[in-house]
Amino acid sequence: MLRDAVRSLAEAKIAPHAAAVDEEARFPREALDALVANDLHAVHVPEEYGGAGADALATVIVIEEVARVCASSSLIPAVNKLGSLPVILSGSEALKKKYMAPLAKGEGMFSYCLSEPDAGSDAAGMKTRAVRDGDFWVLNGVKRWITNAGESEFYTVMAVTDPEKRSKGISAFVVEKGDPGVSFGAPEKKLGIKGSPTREVYLDNVRIPADRMIGEEGTGFATAMKTLDHTRITIAAQALGIAQGALDYAKGYVKERKQFGKPIADFQGVQFMLADMAMKIEAARQLTYAAAAKSERGDSDLTFQGAAAKCFASDVAMEVTTDAVQLLGGYGYTRDYPVERMMRDAKITQIYEGTNQVQRIVMARNLP
Repeated sequence: MLRDAVRSLAEAKIAPHAAAVDEEARFPREALDALVANDLHAVHVPEEYGGAGADALATVIVIEEVARVCASSSLIPAVNKLGSLPVILSGSEALKKKYMAPLAKGEGMFSYCLSEPDAGSDAAGMKTRAVRDGDFWVLNGVKRWITNAGESEFYTVMAVTDPEKRSKGISAFVVEKGDPGVSFGAPEKKLGIKGSPTREVYLDNVRIPADRMIGEEGTGFATAMKTLDHTRITIAAQALGIAQGALDYAKGYVKERKQFGKPIADFQGVQFMLADMAMKIEAARQLTYAAAAKSERGDSDLTFQGAAAKCFASDVAMEVTTDAVQLLGGYGYTRDYPVERMMRDAKITQIYEGTNQVQRIVMARNLP
């Protein structure tokens, strides 16, 4: 029922704008409005804070179905979870009440600020500083590759509170868009997900109350990593949706396209390609849903399973979308057909929330 509801909403309210959102590189406002109106913009927020209280699998299905028609729009529910999960996992009760309620109501999105210009895969090498000043913390630094920056009201920011301790000297804070000293860089000009703004976040003497620290001092990096164990599964879901959208479109096209007097779907070479695409998508789906169940239960092998789902599903998405472009031939290479956009959108799923090379390191360190 959830899948049917999200699919019909996505096809009616989000799909019609997907090409224009990509072409104009603009935020998918129509998608946000439709998702908020149907309480699908942040389904993971627990009921006690006014949220839908969806479990990890339901959240995955929402993201998958939105990504099937528009990858940029699927970053609304995905990044709302990424940005707010540190508060849910480690924040005080007061902090949860303060920030989960507006998120649940759709009054503000949540972004996640971990990466920096010189700290990508080596996130522990960050330079952003937070210095205690009485009942306040003062933050200075630059965060890079921040999804929905400028659109979101709330930001989970990781900053160094004790430079001597490396990863154990990093703390997490909630920063608001309206805090004095917060500003944003120009939107990055990207290959794909053009409807989701990616910008730098500048913190210039941003003074915030001490009670906006998430968890204890020095626990920010551990919270950041724990968050990614859960949210990598949402990237797997996004990759899965993009791949499914590309297969669905290619499947319809090959039945219509005639060459040598018959539909190209009748040729065995084409049938084998479609079979492989469908088989890989199904394998990715099983891995992703199983990882979502483990996320919900908090299983001990979640770190391995989350990395495996993200890595496998994103590799599948890149392969399937490339094959979809091939099946459409010259048409697939044009912007008149959506598979070209899907192929560009798929690429980022192999990169963000940890490159697939990093996922393989994570898996190797956590072999079951």
